[in-house]
Amino acid sequence: AYLTVSIEPLPPVVVGDAVTLKCNFKTDGKMREIVWYRVTDGGTIKQKIFTFDAMFSTNFSQMENYRKREDLVYQSTVRLPEVRISDNGPYECHVGIYDRATREKVVLASGNIFLNVMAPPTSISVIAADTPAPFSRYQAQNFTLVCVVSGGKPAPLVYFKRDGEPIEATPLPEPPAGAGSWAPRNLLHRDLDDTKVPKSLAAEGEAGGGQYPATADPPRGLAAERGSVTETIPETVVSREFPRWVHVAEPIYYFRHTHAPVSDGTVEARATLTWTLNPQIDNEALFSCEVKHPALSMPMQSEVTLVAPKGPKITMTPTRARVGDTVRILVQGFQNEVFPEPLFTWTRVGSRLLDGSAEHDGKELVLERVPAELNGSMYRCTAQNPLGSTDTHTRLIVFENPNIPRGTEDSNGSLTGHCGFRLVLALTLTVILELT
Repeated sequence: AYLTVSIEPLPPVVVGDAVTLKCNFKTDGKMREIVWYRVTDGGTIKQKIFTFDAMFSTNFSQMENYRKREDLVYQSTVRLPEVRISDNGPYECHVGIYDRATREKVVLASGNIFLNVMAPPTSISVIAADTPAPFSRYQAQNFTLVCVVSGGKPAPLVYFKRDGEPIEATPLPEPPAGAGSWAPRNLLHRDLDDTKVPKSLAAEGEAGGGQYPATADPPRGLAAERGSVTETIPETVVSREFPRWVHVAEPIYYFRHTHAPVSDGTVEARATLTWTLNPQIDNEALFSCEVKHPALSMPMQSEVTLVAPKGPKITMTPTRARVGDTVRILVQGFQNEVFPEPLFTWTRVGSRLLDGSAEHDGKELVLERVPAELNGSMYRCTAQNPLGSTDTHTRLIVFENPNIPRGTEDSNGSLTGHCGFRLVLALTLTVILELT
């Protein structure tokens, strides 16, 4: 008897598709069995997935119960519904017939096929590397966008666009030190930023000090009772700072693409775009990362707009702070969407913060047990990202606390004065009585 086995090759399939594995054979002998194997570990392990027993005309699937296979078609064809990444790999079809001479000996022949399962990317996002980061006022700095694409197999093709146009980038592993063709020039007087308002906001000890701009509403709280305060301070004042250098050349982009395997058989691709940032032209520029993949019918994309922070919205709780209260000053958001994430720094105009530090980082500033001396103090919140910097000043008004008599608290909010004197006098008298 003779026996030949051949398997039709398969094109790549996509996760979720139904796949038919066809095993063709020719023989003039009597059929004994047909067995399909999945080959793993480089061919060292063969997992039986389907068996057709010709003696009893029965077939049996060794796959999981929830992944039911159809009956064997034409005695040798198996259908795999809704393939997964784990189905990727080689398969073998073994056909056995009875030898004509002995009627007991089984003659075997086999064929193999590779099932290539593709998976489209499941997520794509664009982030800024090394952020939050400060704004450089006096020189240009490199900036990097990172596009992260997850869930694809094989690795996708990733590229960047600016304002809808593809970016021609130099494919280097990393931009060389000092990348960029900009040339800083000498700063002139007109380069200095005149949008800042330190003259109206500077307190004692700050350069350019002067009177605060007047408002229609008179000051409230303890400041109104002192009598010597003639100027009024606005609740919130916003200013911005722009770069003090000029970028004169077109940007040179550097592109890097890497991918790493994931345990589920897919890959995570990362593409970086690095260039010398120019806030004058890059502010409000739209950058998009696009992905092409054989399992996608159309490109997948994610986009971000580079935006310098403008005017943080600040809230203060409680709104009517009293002596001894804990005051929280919080950045609620911005007048617009900001990317990349800003860096927040708090300072007290003309003095140190309540805890003695020069500045505090974060979106929230907490002042515990505020004393009366903080009434009228001005706090500056600086929000900055590589595209620009903005300051928001807010004034703290501290009202008297009826539960704490005036003059009985120190700068830390602790009781002093007459109460402390009476406590010391009582302790002294106690000691004298015990001695006598």
